[in-house]
Amino acid sequence: MTVAFTSGRTRRAGLALAAASAGLLVLSACDKPTPLATVTVGTHSVSTEASCRGDGKPLAEAKLTSCLSGVKDAKSIDYAPGSTLRLGVDPKVVEDGSKWIALLDGSPITEPSAQTYRSFPGADVFSTGGQGAAPKEKKVSIIQVDKDNKPESVWSFTLKRTNS
Repeated sequence: MTVAFTSGRTRRAGLALAAASAGLLVLSACDKPTPLATVTVGTHSVSTEASCRGDGKPLAEAKLTSCLSGVKDAKSIDYAPGSTLRLGVDPKVVEDGSKWIALLDGSPITEPSAQTYRSFPGADVFSTGGQGAAPKEKKVSIIQVDKDNKPESVWSFTLKRTNS
């Protein structure tokens, strides 16, 4: 009776192949990150991934409403009245004819845009037009829309009013 012995070199090659295969399997199970949106005020910025995504399909109206009103853990940034507000999106957001719209407390503040960056110098987002006290915070949402202006993704941020 004879026993086949494998060389150390063959065993190492087999182990390397098994490790590479296991690594690829683990990586294929990971979700790829969603594009980021960023809000900048002065020298401070916050970025986040989309809080809601349609994964290539438009978001249903009920889902969009839920996404815009139901975000409790939106990233926040301090905002002094009169500061320059800057909004930016990852270039992937505007690929394939998609655009984005910015909302302030649910009301559009931009037209659909294919640019990746918008700036609002000296904006007073907390202005009430003389009707009561200014709120302590406002919600900024960025909505990615497809070629037909149907919502695909939503990013949400909170602007917190400061006095300086």
